[in-house]
Formats: sequence, C-alpha cells, structure tokens
Amino acid sequence: MTLLTADLYDEYEEVLQSVPLQFQTLGGRARFSGPIRTVACFEDNALVKSILATPGEGSVLVIDGAGSLNSALMGDMIAESAVANGWAGVVINGAIRDRVAISGLDLGVKALGSNPRKSSKTGSGEADAVVTFAGVTFTPGRTIYCDEDGILVER
Repeated sequence: MTLLTADLYDEYEEVLQSVPLQFQTLGGRARFSGPIRTVACFEDNALVKSILATPGEGSVLVIDGAGSLNSALMGDMIAESAVANGWAGVVINGAIRDRVAISGLDLGVKALGSNPRKSSKTGSGEADAVVTFAGVTFTPGRTIYCDEDGILVER
C-alpha cells in the first residue's frame, strides 16, 4: 500500500467508508490492503481457521466477532497459516491471542484487543456474506485499506 489512509480519504472520500471503531494494530505489517473476504462468527474460530488455511491471494479477512472480547478468534498458529497461504491481513471485530508472536509475523492484523482464552470450535458462523459493524458495510470483493491511522472500506 503506497498511499496512507488519510491521503486516500482526502482524495476519494465519496467512495470510501471510514471505520470509526478504534482497532489496535497487532501484526508485523502495519500497512496492508486487499480484496475483502468475510466471516461472521461469535466466540468460535473453526471457520476462521479453515478459511485462512486456503490461498488468500493478497486478500484481507474481515471477521465480525460481534465485538466480543470473551475469547480469541485468532492465535499464532492460525496467523502463521494465513502468512503461509498468502493473506495480506486480518481485521477482527473481536480479540486475538499470542499477540507477541503475531506481532513478529508478516501479516496485517487489526483487532479490538487480546485475551488468552481460546474460542470454541464448533464451526458455527457464515463465510463470504456482507457484514456490517461500526456503521460500516464490508462487502466481499471490495477493497479495504489499513494503516496506523485506521481502516477505510470501498463502498
């Protein structure tokens, strides 16, 4: 990503949504962008794990965990799988774990925080559906831009 989100917004305000939720930058790559893929799940990361184990081809997985910080939706092993499979990053409306290990990976990670508690693994949730949180709609295939200032999403 060559342009910063502030510059992108100034130039393309009419076609971008700015995410007002204050995500933490937790991965080793602070600036990342790519086509959106989505998962909606609640305190269950089995679907997240299976998707990040497939070729990402530079995509960013947006995970709507309903803002829950009760358990982590991604840890270091799933993040390592994302790197190995060519994902540009992950944006989690929820928590991660293993934040020190994840901070050393070449992966963009934005999340609300961390919790060492692992999530359930029943496989509940939905993949590649339009998700909305913080008043912003994330549509699979549209582009997301992330850096230290925040997150922008193509309308």
